[in-house]
Amino acid sequence: MIPARYAATRFPAKLMQVLGDKTVIRHTYDATMATGLFDEVVVVTDSDIIFTEITAAGGRAVMSKHEHESGSDRIAEAAADMDVDIIVNVQGDTPFVKREPLEKLLQQFNDPSVQVASMMQVLTKQEEIGDPNFVKVAVDKNMNSLFFSRSVIPYGRDKNAPVTYYEHIGVYAFRKNALMSFTQWPITPLEAAEKIECLRYLENGIPLRMIVVDYMGIEIDTPEDLERAARLL
Repeated sequence: MIPARYAATRFPAKLMQVLGDKTVIRHTYDATMATGLFDEVVVVTDSDIIFTEITAAGGRAVMSKHEHESGSDRIAEAAADMDVDIIVNVQGDTPFVKREPLEKLLQQFNDPSVQVASMMQVLTKQEEIGDPNFVKVAVDKNMNSLFFSRSVIPYGRDKNAPVTYYEHIGVYAFRKNALMSFTQWPITPLEAAEKIECLRYLENGIPLRMIVVDYMGIEIDTPEDLERAARLL
């Protein structure tokens, strides 16, 4: 499921911006379909414009009935009456989705203890590590998330200690029950402070199983990101 909100604080109407010969949301939808991993791919949107953009091209879209604080809340509304086991949330602003990392993400659910899984990639550029638009994640030895932050984590007080910085990639997979539980919990303090929705899982005692993926391209959060994506395309 691809949550697709028309308004965006930092970059209004970003999903309808043209990237190459298609809009950002069409790139994301088409790339997700092309993986061949899913029984169904659905765009869940609050926008008639995005709904028409997808359905006119032969895709499936549904309209949200309510206002939502997060993409997870938006897709949970649409998934509530669906008979599904695993739901993957592909953010609408990730136009360079690929099969291999999504397949690796789904494999995590072979472990029955995993309720939610997500992706991260290594950050090496100092300006990106320090940029609050890049959400960082720290993990334990079992690749379960410890914390997500827009701040630099971990903080390198010992300059000689080797540190790997990871950027959280906004692609999630959930068991349906975990997603439904998420929607019943109120917004948590850390989630509200950081504006990072997956912190709600951590604050309710559910870690995310993280996988390291090769470069997943660019999430379109700002006009500068769109320029970078055009160069990558």
